[in-house]
Amino acid sequence: MKGSKSVRYLLCLTLFTSLFGSVVASKDGQVAEAAANEYKFDFGAGAVESGYTGVSAADAYTSAKGYGFNTPANMRNVTASGTGAASDAVQFVTFGTKSTNTFNVDLSNGLYEVKVVLGNTARSSVAAEGVYQIINMTGNGATDQFQIPVTDGQLNLLVTEGKAGTAFTLSALEIRKLSNQPVTNRTIYIGGDSTVCNYYPLSSSVQGGWGQLLPSYVNTGTFQVRNMASSGQFARGFRNDGQMEAILKYIKPGDYFILQLGINDTNAKNNTTEAEFKEIMRDMVRQAKNKGATVILSTPQGRATDFNSANVHTAENRWYNASTRALAQEEGVKLVELNKLSSAYFTSIGPDATLALYMTGDTLHPNRQGAAQLARIVAADLRRQGLDGF
Repeated sequence: MKGSKSVRYLLCLTLFTSLFGSVVASKDGQVAEAAANEYKFDFGAGAVESGYTGVSAADAYTSAKGYGFNTPANMRNVTASGTGAASDAVQFVTFGTKSTNTFNVDLSNGLYEVKVVLGNTARSSVAAEGVYQIINMTGNGATDQFQIPVTDGQLNLLVTEGKAGTAFTLSALEIRKLSNQPVTNRTIYIGGDSTVCNYYPLSSSVQGGWGQLLPSYVNTGTFQVRNMASSGQFARGFRNDGQMEAILKYIKPGDYFILQLGINDTNAKNNTTEAEFKEIMRDMVRQAKNKGATVILSTPQGRATDFNSANVHTAENRWYNASTRALAQEEGVKLVELNKLSSAYFTSIGPDATLALYMTGDTLHPNRQGAAQLARIVAADLRRQGLDGF
């Protein structure tokens, strides 16, 4: 068939796209080839990593290319201290889970795995579809991933508050389609505080929360773990400030919701009586139950120094634990008495070995090894109670 070069080019391009996926232009004028159902974006004004599509802060979304920033005037190119795709980034100048200042990607409906690499930041969270997806990623180049169902043909994502005054930056984004069905895999959602939350880098952090280490004791072929715990959190904050909202958006029958709070609720600055704590927890328990999920309450472990003169570790009456135990019975939900179970373990290994499981100079927060032991205890008790996946 004869024709102009432009016509022949368009025909060839259409054929290539139908066979191999989309073709998109990078920020330095090169063309990046995206495999079908897999997308990789390198953000910032620097060189584009091989295999990625480059995106500058000025790149506005258009339906023709299928990606870009919704309001590029509220974006800024910044440098970053990583290498490759993490050597530069974009900063979200306006932010918030409900902000329209998002990076948009057109996607066919289905379930996706999204991997994010932040730029230089002290503490940032990731939001998509109007709710939190990852809470408090800390440190330059922090990396994490999550599953998300897309039901409206587009992913809308931004980096937002983890800590006031922090630059909320994004270096790289990888998106991979898992299924044509826009439903998350069975999920274990976790709510909690600094003894439960994630610390970064996830695979090598010195400090750990037991929610971060729980995947090591979970059948990940059956469940994904979504740890929505955050440092300093208390019951009212978890319910009202977006974390519970994110869980309720996606939680479904077959999922688990493990909730452990109380340490910060007893802090006078949070102005929460024990009666108020119990009713706020009850509200979250009932909301999750109404979604068909299995709810599990957990009591926090004690301090490393909670040994009596007989070298028995006990902290049974700390942190509104009595109300958590009573609530589990009243609402008919599972209870992990991590307080008692961890005390029994600490007693068995003794004061010195227990102290070695906590951060140096800190008798409240477990280190990575301590968090792993707490996660092991939680998983073992849930397995004992007949829950699958552990």
